[in-house]
Amino acid sequence: MDAAQRRAELERLSEQWGSCTRCALADGRTQVVVGSGHADADVMFVGEAPGFHEDRQGVPFVGQAGKLLSTLLGEIGLSRDDVYIANVLKCRPPGNRDPRPEEIEACEGYLFTQVGLIRPRVICTLGNFATKLLSGRPDGITRVHGRPQPHRIGDVELVLYPIYHPAAALYTPRMLETLRSDFSRLPDLLRGEPAPPPRPAPTVREVLAPRPPIVAVAEPEPAQLGLF
Repeated sequence: MDAAQRRAELERLSEQWGSCTRCALADGRTQVVVGSGHADADVMFVGEAPGFHEDRQGVPFVGQAGKLLSTLLGEIGLSRDDVYIANVLKCRPPGNRDPRPEEIEACEGYLFTQVGLIRPRVICTLGNFATKLLSGRPDGITRVHGRPQPHRIGDVELVLYPIYHPAAALYTPRMLETLRSDFSRLPDLLRGEPAPPPRPAPTVREVLAPRPPIVAVAEPEPAQLGLF
């Protein structure tokens, strides 16, 4: 299947998935949020699940975390049009709660199909849920962020690159530099070059220290998002 055929198949499947009823999330969603971006992207970002704004607009990462993602991409010379963005779940969990195991199981086939059609060279997993699902390992994001891992998903050989979810920096401003540092290493990974070691994440003392907010969030993201 050539690139044009893969793009056409992704569009066909995206429309088909819009009527999914595999789990109970279908009862409360506004619409299925399949993904957006370049269907032949070298880089794919995978988050956790749609939030309030994503559920309304049908596009992933359009809230405050999405704006920060766009900013971070711009700092390394990329835009949303250059990458593909998806989530582990395609429907919003009530109240933005954590995905449940049965919901992940019902939805994961869609994500694996997207990977097989897009065939990215690098997948950036944003936060715990995406990292654990796509790596097949129990290691949390705090332990593995910024550490590229050669990986295979189906017949696609790629680099899995776990990084913090952008919403982590909305809650903890000191996370922003760690996130920015991890993003800065993406161009080296795409060139196949060794990247410098990741910047350490803030310590518990730094996270709990008093700090001014850096972003005004219209609708708060849940604290249990699996960002850390």
